[in-house]
Amino acid sequence: MKNLLALLLVMQFGAVFGQHFKFAFVTDTHIGSPNGAAEEDLERTVEDINAQSNLEFVLLTGDITEMGTDEEIARAKDIITKLNIPFYVIPGNHDTGWSESGGVSFIKAFGYDKFVFEHEGYKFIGTASGPYVRMSDGHIPRDAVVWMDSVLAATPKDQRIINVNHYPLDNSLDNWFELTDRLKQYNTQFSICGHGHRNKPYDFEGIPGVMGRSNLRAKDEVGGYNIVTITQDTAYFAERTPGVKTDEPWRKVALGERNYPSDTAYERPDFSQNHQYDQVTAKWSYHSDANVISTPVEAKGKVVFGNSVGKVEALSTQTGEVLWDFQTGAGIFSSPAVHDDLVMLGSGDGNIYALDLNSGELVWKTPTGASVLGSPIVHNEVVYIGGSDGKFRALDATDGNVLWEFAGLEGPVVSKPLLYEGKVYFGAWDKHLYALESDSGELAWKWDNGSANRMYSPAMCIPVAHKGVVYIVAPDRYMTALDAGTGAELWRSNEATVRESIGISADGKWVYGKTMNDEIVAFETGQEAAKLAWRMDCGFGYEHVPSMLIEKGGAVYFGTKNSTVYSVDPVSRNINWVHKIDNSMANTVNVISDHSLIIATMDGKVELLEF
Repeated sequence: MKNLLALLLVMQFGAVFGQHFKFAFVTDTHIGSPNGAAEEDLERTVEDINAQSNLEFVLLTGDITEMGTDEEIARAKDIITKLNIPFYVIPGNHDTGWSESGGVSFIKAFGYDKFVFEHEGYKFIGTASGPYVRMSDGHIPRDAVVWMDSVLAATPKDQRIINVNHYPLDNSLDNWFELTDRLKQYNTQFSICGHGHRNKPYDFEGIPGVMGRSNLRAKDEVGGYNIVTITQDTAYFAERTPGVKTDEPWRKVALGERNYPSDTAYERPDFSQNHQYDQVTAKWSYHSDANVISTPVEAKGKVVFGNSVGKVEALSTQTGEVLWDFQTGAGIFSSPAVHDDLVMLGSGDGNIYALDLNSGELVWKTPTGASVLGSPIVHNEVVYIGGSDGKFRALDATDGNVLWEFAGLEGPVVSKPLLYEGKVYFGAWDKHLYALESDSGELAWKWDNGSANRMYSPAMCIPVAHKGVVYIVAPDRYMTALDAGTGAELWRSNEATVRESIGISADGKWVYGKTMNDEIVAFETGQEAAKLAWRMDCGFGYEHVPSMLIEKGGAVYFGTKNSTVYSVDPVSRNINWVHKIDNSMANTVNVISDHSLIIATMDGKVELLEF
């Protein structure tokens, strides 16, 4: 009789929610600290959680590691799997932004990078956060948004939802509105996050928000985390010092039926500049089902690129229609190259692929020892490409056989090399720029900027060269000129705060750089000294993404962190036009004629612009 009454109540009033349960909320563990303190703090937290009998599960909300290396992920997993209760974990920007595997190793270690589960009538939905392999704003991956749509479609409107993400659901994510707009259509109770390393209440367009403190000790003797208590009508957040005490709740969130108003105006991306420059039109637009974090190649009427779930897609240059696709085993961050009728690129699954340009069929693949995030170049039937296994390779373009390997790298290669005067130049996330003999792979020289911090590595920049000088920029905010033959440092300048984006004029007169605030600049090429020729205020605001500057037909083209593409006249220093695609990072553009280019964004938009 009692069970029948309970069933009738459920039928009449909808879901029955748990009267009382508790879970641990742990975030920003940053495993990989040089002194081992982060590991110590997490081990202490795991022991403390295991010592409590009333915690039912653990949420770990990102930045599990410091640099996303395979070693750090393995170390973190060893500690986390000592938990005696279920745990659910998502990656944050530190796990993905510098990842040597493009996030593949995180998924392999934990089995997923997003999750959904139900507990006591509540549905917990956790999504991954970027940026992925490139410096940009936070970003909910395109595949996670597509996945969330399927999860929400199977969710009753009255079911209580708790959202989990590494970032707060505000404009620290370039696509925050994609989550808030969806979550406000449902009975979302609150959203929890990390990232800011402190306990902080939020309001995400009406959705209650809670940021949790980092598990790191900072200036304290030990680290800490939060215990969340869910009652019928209130969620309580209380800080826990492992082995010592649980403080009084610092945040209370009322629970119950949510009805988010639909008539309130909130901040959204502004596309009004597209109306100002109406000479630019999108001939077609295609939205891939996952992030695109590379530059598409265009050849023989086809536009080819890979996405972050490992799919290679070929579109018609004329219509944007999908002509073929090919699935690799993991995310692709490599910009493809075309030689004859072959498309070549690397994959996070550890292979270098060559596909038939016309059909998408596999012609050959060459295995390596780790993910291949670097982009290839092809010259004289030779493919040059770097990987994450400590090696840079030269392959025979016809069959993929390895011609030579250079095995002296101590960090992954994630960008495209430069071939110049018999040498191949590239940077790696090991603080160095390398010059190898292109015919043998022997080391000619390597250079570093003197910083012990590998985050200042010249790894994202695609070098440029002119008259015996190689030019680079790096996160250290210097433009650097090196002797192409010897690697001798000719000059360095931080007069303009250039960062990772570089280009060169068609006549070799100027080296371009994109600054971190509004401007592009041009330095005179030459060996003697740094000479800033001009600077131009383009008004793009704060900027940090590694999208190169490309000159063609008398114009310079580049993209920004919010997918705004610029065309500027480098002689008159006037803006030709500006066009916004979405609100995520724009990759380096592929200018295919004086009046058209291909642009891809991190959110998976690929467009052919005509102007």
